[in-house]
Amino acid sequence: MDIGDLIKRCVRIFYISRKPTDEEFKEVAKVTVLGMIVIGVIGMIISLLFTSF
Repeated sequence: MDIGDLIKRCVRIFYISRKPTDEEFKEVAKVTVLGMIVIGVIGMIISLLFTSF
């Protein structure tokens, strides 16, 4: 793939993409925060398990 083809693909993606609605943004934000909390809790549990022994 040459640079010209890459630029054409990037421009095409730019034109077909759109700004998310407020509802879509809120949903993505909720899922992201939930994922961060879950990963944090898992990390804390692992940390507590390994430091208590």
